[in-house]
Amino acid sequence: MHTKKSKKEKKRLFLITITIIGLLSLLVASVYSDWHQILKNRQLERELNSEYTELLSEEEKLSAEITKLQDDEYLARYAKEKYMLSSEGDTIIKWNK
Repeated sequence: MHTKKSKKEKKRLFLITITIIGLLSLLVASVYSDWHQILKNRQLERELNSEYTELLSEEEKLSAEITKLQDDEYLARYAKEKYMLSSEGDTIIKWNK
């Protein structure tokens, strides 16, 4: 036997349905927001890892340069080439590039 629902029951069912739909909408929006932030963080992590790798490579090069500059012979040769310095008796030859 099918009974008719009263207006009060229909109204209550409608409010419960609207509340559930609203809560589900908030849940979906929250999950989407978190998911979007996770994707942005992953992209940022990849960029920072790439930058970190570049900086490690640069640090290696600079450490090698520091080691070379601590060698007096290398330092003298470097100064002669870079700043066109000469010792007594050196002949400077200038190359046109």
